[in-house]
Amino acid sequence: MQLNNEEIRRYSRHLILPEVGMAGQKKLKGSSVLCIGAGGLGSPIAMYLAAAGIGKIGIVDFDRVDFSNLQRQIIHGTKDVDRSKAVSAKESLEEINPNTEVNIHDTRLSGDNALDIIKDYDIVVDGTDNFPTRYLTNDACVLLKKPNVYGSIFRFEGQLSVFAPHLGGPCYRCLYPEPPPPGMVPSCAEGGVLGVLPGVIGCLQSTEIIKLALDAGDKMIGRLMTYNALEMKFRELKLRRDPNCPICGDNPTITELIDYDQFCGIPDAPEDPGVNPDEVTVQDMKKALDDPSLNIKVIDVRELDEFQIAKVRDVPLVPLSTLHEKFTELDPNQSYYIHCKAGVRSMKALYFLREQGFKHLKSVRGGISAWSQEIDPSVPGY
Repeated sequence: MQLNNEEIRRYSRHLILPEVGMAGQKKLKGSSVLCIGAGGLGSPIAMYLAAAGIGKIGIVDFDRVDFSNLQRQIIHGTKDVDRSKAVSAKESLEEINPNTEVNIHDTRLSGDNALDIIKDYDIVVDGTDNFPTRYLTNDACVLLKKPNVYGSIFRFEGQLSVFAPHLGGPCYRCLYPEPPPPGMVPSCAEGGVLGVLPGVIGCLQSTEIIKLALDAGDKMIGRLMTYNALEMKFRELKLRRDPNCPICGDNPTITELIDYDQFCGIPDAPEDPGVNPDEVTVQDMKKALDDPSLNIKVIDVRELDEFQIAKVRDVPLVPLSTLHEKFTELDPNQSYYIHCKAGVRSMKALYFLREQGFKHLKSVRGGISAWSQEIDPSVPGY
């Protein structure tokens, strides 16, 4: 594995580092990394790895670029909206460094394809934003003995670790044996995220990948770092492999990939998504607002800061965070349509109110996002 004259000029600031040098740069060129996700975390990870001279980068992402991604997913630009994230990322990386081979996997990572995709790479980096894919990535990496460079972000906080039981450390399941209940942890779309936060965590993940490729430095194996941007504080926790872990423990019970949606408690999608008896459409919500004789009231369970961004006229705000205190102000015999941003929190509100004895409840599918797209474009999407 040789470097040509152009590469020597390109990587000159690496080459004069004794810890890297010519031998280390050749290691980077001979290394391959699979980025699972080309979003907030995947953007800085892939960009810095390409710039550093990693020889082969794989991108797994089936999603398309949305305007709301541009605040943090810096590998994509305005011109890329509605395009494949994997294709957009490949073009950006090839512009950064044409010497890096970029392979795209424009598909959802699943139990059916994960082992086949991951096996061809030396290091895997987890830039995902959902629990089924995190557990899937972990299990596939453990089975294939690949280091899994983990990062996660939420609002103003982030986490970082390297899971590698084959190198003496724990795996993701040792830290989180069970997933949280579905919907318990809001997504970035529901809870928000500081735009620069994935840049901080993603750059740290890139650093760990480069250290693994160079076999240099004190790696984050057996350590979990947390970061709070508001406090500007880093904290570190020691992690140990759990001898009872079902996949990396002394007597593993998981020896092949499982159904991760089922494991995380996510119900199967109905054959006809329009048949959920607890849901109505934004068209139904409009009818309820336009026709008082239907005697259906609509309430908004988003938070105040979201309400100030966008709202539907004449719909009162009853934030989900205060519903446990405010539900007594609602009439349990009244019919209610409940909406939020996208339909997740409204379902939580529905289940809570039902437990309090409310019987005539429906959640508005798609929430105010669907209202903006299908009913009133003057209501801003966010």
